[in-house]
Amino acid sequence: MSEHAVYIVRCRDGSLYTGYAIDVEKRLATHNAGQGARYTRARLPVVLEYTETFPTKSEALKREYAIKQLTRLKKERLIQGGRSSHESNKQF
Repeated sequence: MSEHAVYIVRCRDGSLYTGYAIDVEKRLATHNAGQGARYTRARLPVVLEYTETFPTKSEALKREYAIKQLTRLKKERLIQGGRSSHESNKQF
């Protein structure tokens, strides 16, 4: 059974990008190889700041959407809160 993850990376310019992946480390490598999202290609390198894991793709995509709706300040607080994949499925 694969894990479905939502992640936040910090780009070189300090901006934050939120995405979905089954294998976050592989996705991070793809971003840094310049083959990821168009947004990150112009802002390399990216550094992983935050992850949450979910049992289903549906749950992960819903959380990705919710995080993308947050203000930058709330995303920074989420990152600073130190929540990780070990504490997934918590609503903020």
